[in-house]
Amino acid sequence: MCRSYAFIICSDLFHHLCSRILKIIQVMKIATKFIHAGAEPDPSTGAIMTPIYQTSTYVQEAPGKNKGYEYARSQNPTRKALEDAFAIIENGKYGLAFSSGVAATDAVIKLLETGDEVIAGNDLYGGTYRLFTKLFEKFGIKFTYVDASDITKIRSAVTKKTKLVWIETPTNPLLSIIDIEAVASITKENKILLAVDNTFASPYLQNPLDLGADIVMHSVTKYIGGHSDLIQGCLVVNDHDLREKLYFIQKSSGAVPGPMDCFLALRGIKTLHLRMQRHCENGEKIAHFLRNHPKVLKTYWCGFEDHPGYAIAKKQMRGFGGMISFELKDQSVETMNKVLSSTKLFSLAESLGGVESLINHPATMTHASIPREERIKNGLTDSLIRLSVGVEDADDLIEDLKQAIG
Repeated sequence: MCRSYAFIICSDLFHHLCSRILKIIQVMKIATKFIHAGAEPDPSTGAIMTPIYQTSTYVQEAPGKNKGYEYARSQNPTRKALEDAFAIIENGKYGLAFSSGVAATDAVIKLLETGDEVIAGNDLYGGTYRLFTKLFEKFGIKFTYVDASDITKIRSAVTKKTKLVWIETPTNPLLSIIDIEAVASITKENKILLAVDNTFASPYLQNPLDLGADIVMHSVTKYIGGHSDLIQGCLVVNDHDLREKLYFIQKSSGAVPGPMDCFLALRGIKTLHLRMQRHCENGEKIAHFLRNHPKVLKTYWCGFEDHPGYAIAKKQMRGFGGMISFELKDQSVETMNKVLSSTKLFSLAESLGGVESLINHPATMTHASIPREERIKNGLTDSLIRLSVGVEDADDLIEDLKQAIG
């Protein structure tokens, strides 16, 4: 038997085994699932970690005859393992990896045509708003922004031209909660796609496909990667035709991550459940500390029992996360800047979801691309401060905030 033919047989058996393993992993409990998702032993060496296939192209045995890979923009074995992992941890069938969360969002909007309409939540990431308004509006796609926590407002915004509803939950940065199941009932009734940005929750806390969503998007940069060392995004879907359309966009537009970033994301998934448990524990302690602080006017965290979306969050999430926003009673620029600049453990930086704690001023940082009048109208004041609570010791983080707030 020739070596190449033997390799093909081994490869086929390996992929058959992998598909069986993937089905087994899908029904495992969440911690086991996260550790084993996408991590199949390398067929040539037995390496337990997926290798970094740092290659741009693949040798073919004959024209049109290959081992499943032709060109690295279209396919890469490291990326394939990661895309399988994305599908597994989101309880979906198909995962697609992109070079950033914005690139993943961009691919979803490219499903649409001139004249189509999108309903979006009015409290959303500034980069998403910028993409919608500054790039896609000029191609004739209309975006309507509503308070998506009020289901009646979504229903009343639907027209015959509506093709997509785009929501975040919890929202960024006001931590509002949107009932995914209720929104899905509206979109299915009207044959509209529902896309959910699940970045703030992560797949550990929430799985929108289980609640009726058609597309789940993540900025993998955040909780999934978890170590502030990569930029990446992903989409997860169940429908094969939708997957094929998105794959065509991914391949044609070329906004794909490199194999090293895919390797890092695979590593991040293995500890996602452990990190999220600590993010949630720390987030709860800090949220209550802030709420009881005499100099804090308001604390935004969806785990408070009097939060308007608490009951829905408890129903559709496994925990309340480590994202918190708050406003000081003294809303002067000087006081706010002092707090933002005085923390020692909370680093003043954009992004979120890493193991280290971050402090952020949305109005001048993550949401600066949204016009001020729009921000104010939607409740995002100039004095709002956002925290991404890391996995350090909670007592140390509280002491850091205590000395910064004064």
